[in-house]
Amino acid sequence: MKCEVCSKSIAKTFLDKIKGTYVKDEKGKPHVVCFECQKNLKDKQAILGKL
Repeated sequence: MKCEVCSKSIAKTFLDKIKGTYVKDEKGKPHVVCFECQKNLKDKQAILGKL
C-alpha cells in the first residue's frame, strides 16, 4: 500500500494494519496517508490539499 501524498510504501504491523491513517474526503472516499506525512501536515485540510 502506498501513501497518496508522497507515494512511499507504508509499512504494516503483524496484524495487517497500516502504520498511518485513512483520511476521508468530503465525498467519504478514504485516502491512505503515511505516518511521516501525517506528522508533517498535522491538519486534515492540509492533507486533503496535497492530494
